[in-house]
Amino acid sequence: MNSPLIQLIVLAGIAVFLILRLKSVLGTREGFEKPPEPRQTTGPSRPDLEVIEGGRDRDITDYVTEGSPQAEALAEMKRAEPSFSVAEFVQGSRGAYEMVVMGFEHGELDNLQSFLAEDVFDAFVDGVAAREDQGLVIEADFIGVRETKVADVEFDPETRRAEITMRFVGEMTSVVRDAEGKIVEGSPTEIKRQRDTWVFAREMGSSDPNWTLIATDA
Repeated sequence: MNSPLIQLIVLAGIAVFLILRLKSVLGTREGFEKPPEPRQTTGPSRPDLEVIEGGRDRDITDYVTEGSPQAEALAEMKRAEPSFSVAEFVQGSRGAYEMVVMGFEHGELDNLQSFLAEDVFDAFVDGVAAREDQGLVIEADFIGVRETKVADVEFDPETRRAEITMRFVGEMTSVVRDAEGKIVEGSPTEIKRQRDTWVFAREMGSSDPNWTLIATDA
């Protein structure tokens, strides 16, 4: 075998090696490739992505039925005060529920007066006073809020007064002791559920961001 033929075979082998190497790195393409077409969706859009003008407001429909009088009232409240958030109100009402319940249980109402309507505050004061007259002391621990629900919503566009009725199911331990320290009611270890329906009110657009507890119905 002469030298030129050997060189030709060696060069051919190198060429084959380079071709295989390029295929392993870049892949194999045949002909002219069109750019990928945009992916099209034929089904309905996800509700949580509907943020177009006039579309579904999840901040409302997460708490009340879409199209209900309560939903319309919440929408009007948002138009009167664009920064109003139903989610933030619900979260705040949970905190207020715990604060007021434990304030009443411990007989510490002074810090709550600004958040309560006058008649509600007076009723709480009378309850604490009656308890103290009997020499009773309550020891209570708040476990948490098991359920929170927007039960009703009302809004007056003329006065801009809003009322939101909330239903709570709280869990707590509570023990009532007499003047001698004996347990007359409850258990320090038994968790009890307490169901309350409270109404909060506020003038939308007011500079005061606080809601007032205007009614309780346990």
